[in-house]
This record gives sequence, C-alpha cells and structure tokens, in this order.
Amino acid sequence: MLGAIVAAARTMVATRRQAEPQARLESRAARRQPAGSAFREALSRPGRLNIIAECKRRSPARGVLCARYDPAAIARSYQRGGAAAVSVLTEPTFFDGALAHLERVREAISLPVLRKDFIAEEYQLLEARACGADAILLIVAALDPSHLQTLIRAAAAHGLAVLVEAHTSDEVRLAIDAGATIVGVNSRNLRTLDVDLQACDRLIGDLPPGCVAVAESGMHSPGDLLHLSRMGYQAFLIGEWLMTSAHPERLLASLVTSTPPGSDQVSRREGRAS
Repeated sequence: MLGAIVAAARTMVATRRQAEPQARLESRAARRQPAGSAFREALSRPGRLNIIAECKRRSPARGVLCARYDPAAIARSYQRGGAAAVSVLTEPTFFDGALAHLERVREAISLPVLRKDFIAEEYQLLEARACGADAILLIVAALDPSHLQTLIRAAAAHGLAVLVEAHTSDEVRLAIDAGATIVGVNSRNLRTLDVDLQACDRLIGDLPPGCVAVAESGMHSPGDLLHLSRMGYQAFLIGEWLMTSAHPERLLASLVTSTPPGSDQVSRREGRAS
C-alpha cells in the first residue's frame, strides 16, 4: 500500500510539474509567509491537550468518511472547537484529497495548517507553501535517510515546520538523526493498515526531551489522549474519529477541555528516555 501511494504521488508530481514549471511555482510560493514556528508552538503548549484536527474525506482502511465533504467548513468548526492546528489531506488517489482543499482551509481559518501527503520531492514543499501550509508531513518509511534529511532542511529553508512520522524504534532514530524536532508516532502501520495503539507506549522513550512528541491514529476516547499525555505526548493528530462524528466541533471541544496532564508529564517521559 505504501509503495503504491508513493509511486502514485511521484507520477502526479511529474504531471503537475509539466503544467506548472518549478520556477513559476517558486514565484507563487514566494508570495506566502508560512508560520512554521507557530505550528511548533501550537503543538507544545503545556497543560492542555493540543489536537491537530484533520480534514480527510476518505481513507484506504475505512473508505469514505464524509460524503458531503467541505474542508473549509470542517476547518472552521475545528477552530471553533479549540484545535491547536488543522491537517489537510491533499493526496487524491487514495484519500480524495486536493491542493485546492488546502487553499480553501488556509483562507477559512487562522490556525496553523499542515499539508498531509506522501511527500517525496522539493516541488511538493513549494506546492505546500504556495497553497498556504505552515507545515508538511514526511514519512520515514517512504524515504531513504539522506533524502529525508534533505527534505527536512529544504522545508526549513522555505519556512515550513516538519512533522516526521515514524512507526518503529529504528524509524524514530532515523528521524532524529535526520534533524527532526517534531516526531509523530503513528499507531497505524502503513504497510498493513493495522492499528496498534501500544506502539505509542513503546516508542515514547526513544524521543529525546527536546523533541515535540505527537501521537497519531488509533485514539477513540478521552482516556486514550489522557493516557498518552501522561506518557509524554504533547500533541495528538486525530482524523477518522472527528470525521465520522455527528458533531465534530462538540467532540473536539470536549477533548480539549478534558483534565490536562499532570505536572509529572515531562519527568515520566525523561524517566523512560533515561
């Protein structure tokens, strides 16, 4: 599955590059000023559950999540509900995403915005900036280590924050070695699509204290978030749970106002890391 998605992404990038040469895209991207630092700060706020709320119409595992999909309206509801940031799926073949969705969300809200896609080329970083993203996702399993490092540095040069996604201890190590300062542990294995929430428990000790720790996928109750926050996670990327809710704004508001993690959050994470 992962290989198929990345291959499709590369093919579509080649097609888009023909339609809009990189020099023209660079000119369009230069007119934007990404707030990469604001994205990191939003995920790092202490004493609260910082949620990256995701706009996603479909997933390979669940199929269509929202038949009447309006990403701008959804993003506005997330902002009203107290999200720390908003993630927008832009991958078209497997997730029914589009760069136009990212642009619409950017115009609709003031929160930091993450472009979530299978990014493998710098051209996609320029697309993200041109469409109003403040941050991008990079997946360790989809990139070789040197390419990962190159894209992290290129994103920083474009003013974009980078959420680097890992699934195993080795991938966390590769992310840190490549220069990642925001690391997401995804409970969903992108090769099998299976979800193992215990992966977050196992890998938190591999993240150094200076790294922003983000839990991704598999959360379905306030208890899940509170448990992960006590383990040391500072932010939580939630997609399907919100997208399949009859009242996502209300659900989000109830989550962000849940009892915040205790004062021992950092010490527990440091204790595991030591």
